[in-house]
Amino acid sequence: MQPIDLLVFPRWLVPVEPAGLVLEQHALAVHGGRILELLPAAEAAQRYQARETLRLDRHALMPGLVNAHSHAAMSLLRGIADDLPLMTWLQEHIWPAEGAHVSPEFCRDGVSLAAAELIRGGVTCVNDMYFFPDASAAAFSAAGMRAVANLIVLDFPTAWAANADEYIHKGLALHDALKGNPLVTTIFGPHAPYTVSDAPLTKIRAYANELSIGIHMHVHETAGEVAMAVQATGKRPWQRLKELELLGPDFIAVHMTQLSDEEIAEAAEFGVHVAHCPESNLKLASGFCPVGKLLKAGVNVALGTDGAASNNDLDLFGELKTAALLAKAVAGDAETLPAQAALHMATLAGAKALGLDEQIGSLKEGKQADFIAIDLDALNTQPVYNVLSQLAYAVNSRQVSEVYVAGKPLLRGGLLTTLDETALRAKAREWAAKIRP
Repeated sequence: MQPIDLLVFPRWLVPVEPAGLVLEQHALAVHGGRILELLPAAEAAQRYQARETLRLDRHALMPGLVNAHSHAAMSLLRGIADDLPLMTWLQEHIWPAEGAHVSPEFCRDGVSLAAAELIRGGVTCVNDMYFFPDASAAAFSAAGMRAVANLIVLDFPTAWAANADEYIHKGLALHDALKGNPLVTTIFGPHAPYTVSDAPLTKIRAYANELSIGIHMHVHETAGEVAMAVQATGKRPWQRLKELELLGPDFIAVHMTQLSDEEIAEAAEFGVHVAHCPESNLKLASGFCPVGKLLKAGVNVALGTDGAASNNDLDLFGELKTAALLAKAVAGDAETLPAQAALHMATLAGAKALGLDEQIGSLKEGKQADFIAIDLDALNTQPVYNVLSQLAYAVNSRQVSEVYVAGKPLLRGGLLTTLDETALRAKAREWAAKIRP
């Protein structure tokens, strides 16, 4: 028998690719942090001698979820300015609070709190855009999560940098510092068309090409944003980004609630990825991303939570269900985003957007062993007729009991292994006392 690190025997195994496949009486074999194979349970028991065996008789095993857009440290700003439109929320409440409180310590503690919530909800990889990405990257690494640290860029000064050139300089230094990190990679994160001017965007495109890393940006989040751009420049933001040659298969456009049919066709033509954040868009009344039209055009649509300050949670299973239901309502077609496609958005589509689909996003031989187990024995997921439907429409994040990244447990039997919940609560209360409006 071949000695290996781990054998997992779930009730159901959902690899995500091939699409729609659900395996029963199968096992997942893991060694050296990677998936050796998916094979019938009886064969696995005969072929492998595992150092550790997980028997999950009530569980569905699937790839870890990929949160394609978040501002993790903003977990410490959860609920401080609810029920407001985007620009009022941002300019009159969030930016002043950030100006007063954001620091490396704020980002470290906020990311640690967010990481605990994300792990508990089955997220194994997050694309994170925020200040002090060096502190955030360290916090994600300490938690054992996979993360894509954004090299954030703005025109105006913040606690992180004084101007666009300094943001870019610090970002390039962080990119170099993270080379070889097995869990954290980088992506350029210019905030939005209305906060970053042409010159830095041109530099970002040049550096992205040179370093072979992507670009991640809020685009067409609200009708007001688009109208202001047209009034100021005569161009919609999408047109400006196209003329600056930012759009391409390494570009992730976040939100995209205001799109013409021509822009949808161009998104497909350029290979742009879309990070859809339905609950944040609903809460801020930003509009509806035309997911059905984007998918029909061939655009890769991933799923994000946005930050906890505008959502107000980081529950990607909840986001998955909302995305599926909203897409059906917007399109007026119940078949627009079926369960399997919604699960794909939350896993492999996110991995593809981040350039990580050869490593994560599905359970496949040779990929990183990033997987989660969901207990379907709860009353709200009984009886089980269709596993994919239960995962998309009935599961809640509290049913996630096991979370592994690169073959290492971050959640075992519902207990966090890399983070101290008591300490996280204490830190959150300390920050609340400082920040409370």
